Amino acid sequence: MKRAIASAQTWWVRLFVLAVIASTVAPVPHLLELGLIAVLFALSLVRPPRSDRPATDLAAPVRGRWVVINSPGTAVPSHGVKAYGQMYAVDILQPSLDAAPSIGWSLRTRRPATYPCFGEPVRAMAGGTVVRATDWQRDHRSRDTWPALIAMMTVEAFARELGGASFILGNHVIVEHDDGTFAAYAHLRRGSAAVRPGDRVTAGEQLAEVGNTGNTSEPHLHVQLMDRARVTAAAGLPMRWPHVAGGEEKDPRWVTGEPKATALPGFPQNGQLVQA
Repeated sequence: MKRAIASAQTWWVRLFVLAVIASTVAPVPHLLELGLIAVLFALSLVRPPRSDRPATDLAAPVRGRWVVINSPGTAVPSHGVKAYGQMYAVDILQPSLDAAPSIGWSLRTRRPATYPCFGEPVRAMAGGTVVRATDWQRDHRSRDTWPALIAMMTVEAFARELGGASFILGNHVIVEHDDGTFAAYAHLRRGSAAVRPGDRVTAGEQLAEVGNTGNTSEPHLHVQLMDRARVTAAAGLPMRWPHVAGGEEKDPRWVTGEPKATALPGFPQNGQLVQA
C-alpha cells in the first residue's frame, strides 16, 4: 500500500497545490478544505518501504580521479531524503584545479562547460537492459552564487516537484541489471545518451555524458541503485565499488565531518578523492 501511494507522489503534490489554491477562491466549508489539504499533504510524504537487501558490488560509473559528495559512506539517507529512491544515492564530480570560489551575491553564474567533469563519459555499473533514456533537457548554468542557490532551493525546487521526477533527475538513464536491481544515472548532458530503451549494455559501456540538467548546482553525476524502475515507487538499495581506490586525501570543499552511525561501511566518504 505504501509503495502504491508513494508511486503517485507527484500527483499528491499537484493536488495539494490545487487544493490550497481552490481554498482561496471557492466557497468550501473551512474544516472540509483544511482536512483535504492535510490529507493530500500527508499522502505526498508517504515513501516506499525500506529494503533490507545487502549491498551490491558494482563497477564505478566513471574513470579517472573524482570527488565523492552526498555519500552514503557519510550518512544514510545520503541526500537527506528517502524520496525518489535516493536512500543510498551518491554524487561525484572531478576536483577543480582552482581553489574553491567563494559564494557571492553576483547574478552572473558559470557556463557548465567551464567545469572539468562536464562531458565526461558515464558508464554502466553492471550489465543489463536499458529501460529509460532521456536527454532532451538543456544544460543550465551553475547555481554558485547566493541569488542562484536561493532560487534553486525555492522557486526551481517547487517547479520541479510539480513537474515530476524527470525534472528533478534531469536527463537520465535507468538500467535494469540481470539480478533485478535498477541503476539510475542522472543530470546527464543534453543530447549525450548513447543508448535507448531495450538496448543491452555491459559493465563499463558508455551510456551518456556528465551534464548539468535537473536539480543541480553544478555539473556532476548522480547515481543510485533501486528495487524498481519507477523512482517514486522505488526503495534505494546500498551499493559498493570494490575496485575504486581511495586514500586519505580529501577535497576540503566537500568534507562534512565524521561519518554518522547510519553510514554505509566500505563506501567513500564526503570529500574523499578516489581513483576509478
